[in-house]
Amino acid sequence: MNQTLHHPAPVRERTILMLQGHPSPFWGQLSDGLNADGHRVIKIHLCLADFIYWGRRPATSYRGFYKNWRSWIGDLLQRECVTDVLYYADRLPYHADTLDAARALGVACHAIEFGYLRPDWLTIEPGAMGALSSFPKDPAVIRAIAAETDDPDMVTRYPHSFPTEAFHEVTFSLLQAFGRPIYPFYNSDKVYWPLIDYGSWLVELAMSGKMARDAGRVQTAAASGAFEYNLIAMQLQADYQIRASSKYDHLSEFIEEVFASFAKEAPPDRQIVVKLHPLDNGLERWFTCIPRIASQTGIGDRVHVIKGGNLSVLLQHSNGVVLVNSTVAIHAMRAGIPVIAKGGAIFDIPGLAHQGSLDQFWVAPEPVDATLFSAFERALTTIQVKGSFYNPDGRTAAITELRRRFAV
Repeated sequence: MNQTLHHPAPVRERTILMLQGHPSPFWGQLSDGLNADGHRVIKIHLCLADFIYWGRRPATSYRGFYKNWRSWIGDLLQRECVTDVLYYADRLPYHADTLDAARALGVACHAIEFGYLRPDWLTIEPGAMGALSSFPKDPAVIRAIAAETDDPDMVTRYPHSFPTEAFHEVTFSLLQAFGRPIYPFYNSDKVYWPLIDYGSWLVELAMSGKMARDAGRVQTAAASGAFEYNLIAMQLQADYQIRASSKYDHLSEFIEEVFASFAKEAPPDRQIVVKLHPLDNGLERWFTCIPRIASQTGIGDRVHVIKGGNLSVLLQHSNGVVLVNSTVAIHAMRAGIPVIAKGGAIFDIPGLAHQGSLDQFWVAPEPVDATLFSAFERALTTIQVKGSFYNPDGRTAAITELRRRFAV
């Protein structure tokens, strides 16, 4: 049975500190639920976006220098007798420093993020995610947890539209940027200035039709068996999973490493399909950068770069997937496709991901243990909740479950 405990009311009151949340109504509604359950909720605003999305609920603003945050938040944790800290984006500098301060005081921190299982799942994980996750890597421990856990509900129940997601992301980022007069020292830790980031999408949108057609042609050829290939699943350069949970300062270094190995060890008739992230803004110029690296390593005629295409189809016909730590790996494993992760990943486990070298992966990838993957997926639900940030019904479902998990 599922390990989630269900109580009609909290056994004890908690003092819960909520830092920056997801750009949606989720954070405020979660606070309302926790308050209704008898917990004391403290909210700290770091920027104008936090203030606007929080509404009229009580909160305190931090307007000091980032360099003083670590001592300030440590004092607050002790003064307010905080028992739990919640945040989204666990590697945001404010959140990372809070985690350090909280651990020194024995205060529990919880990262609430998009789910490892997707769609329709959110993550609630102790401390941090990715390379810093505390989820077990021992297959025996995973199987033991799974034995006490139900199969996950993988039916998509809470869809949302791209315009809904885009509206909140853009609004939140612009409020962060233009709220400087009110929060002058806020460290947003952004890779791109919002106006440049979102302005780049005008070009992406203008080119979207051509990119979709080009991706469709490559996918049709790949699925027909016209060539053998490995799939490279790209992530976003701005993603904390790259910036904080991998060894790469820039994803171009990942591409250089992969292409050098491929040129040396892959079968001569093997090709590569590089699938860009659907939300890539084009500022890294991958359609220029990746072919240049391919040409420099002598495989220019064996590499295809696409934005678009059907991930399931591309996975199904590939000889294996290379990625840093993208959750595309979980989709691949579910389909029985070999995976190698080049960055810290929760799924980089013997029996699931290839544990040998990249050179070996091209010719002898370690297979996915289907029974272990099933156990992994079940065990993973102990740090997942079914629901959505954007879909109203999905928010209700996720918040209801989170309230139950805090009712102990």
